[in-house]
Order: sequence, then C-alpha cells, then structure tokens
Amino acid sequence: MSGWRRGARLGIDVGKARVGVAKCDPDGLLATPVETVPRDDGSIARIAALAEEHSAIELLVGLPMNLRGEDTASTQDARDFAAALAAASALPVRLVDERLSTVSAHAALRSSGRSQRSSRSIVDQVAAVVLLQQALDVEKNTGRPPGTPVSQEPA
Repeated sequence: MSGWRRGARLGIDVGKARVGVAKCDPDGLLATPVETVPRDDGSIARIAALAEEHSAIELLVGLPMNLRGEDTASTQDARDFAAALAAASALPVRLVDERLSTVSAHAALRSSGRSQRSSRSIVDQVAAVVLLQQALDVEKNTGRPPGTPVSQEPA
C-alpha cells in the first residue's frame, strides 16, 4: 500500500435536488454514509462543516460521465459544484469518475429489499459511498490520488 495518504476523506455525489455525502476512516478501509444534504444555497457550507467535523483531509466529488467517458448533462454541474467547494474550503478537492455509482446504489438498495421510492432519501448517500470506495481502491492499488484536482482559485 505504498503511496497511501492516511486520513479521512469525504465522498460527494452531486445531484440536482440533493447531495449525498459519505466518509471513510483514516486508513481508508471502509466508506460509510454520512448525510443527504439538500441542494440549495447552504449546501457548500454544510459540506465544509461535515469535512471539519470528520477531520477530512480532502473532498472527492463524483464526476458523472457516460460509459464512453464523455460528458453528460450533469458533468458541468458537478464541476461547478466542485469549484465552489474548492473556493469555500481550505481542503483539496478532487473530481473522480463516478460512472455507474448511482446505478450501483439503486441495485444495492433493491437487493436489500428497498423500493426505489423508499430509497429516495438515502440513494445519494449510497452513491457517495460507492464513488468514495472506488476512489479509495484506486489510490490503494496505484499509490496515486484518484481523479483530478480542482483549482482553489475562484473562477
């Protein structure tokens, strides 16, 4: 596990109405759900507060891409959200490929017996867990931080 940077991280799944947040332990063994944050003017401040509360060393924001690795309708929204988060926080922010994280989250919830309707309030958290766990696995397997850094300069 050479190259592993010890410390808690937050995984962030950006949606139009809600933002799912997950965290991991400092050794990156397990990603767990934290909270579903309403997508409004207070979203960035709430996520910054969660990062401080969980002593995060960085924020990993999911970047939705299609299966060919191309932008989707939500890609720019996620980039804009990540840029706002980077400008508001002293923590490093990285964009990580989140292909199929929401699909995987819905599948996991269905297999646990939950309907799509009853899962609506937590699916964003589960998607954040999926993207964070994938990012942790990438760093542990490659020894390099996942994704691409977001500039902390205001746009």
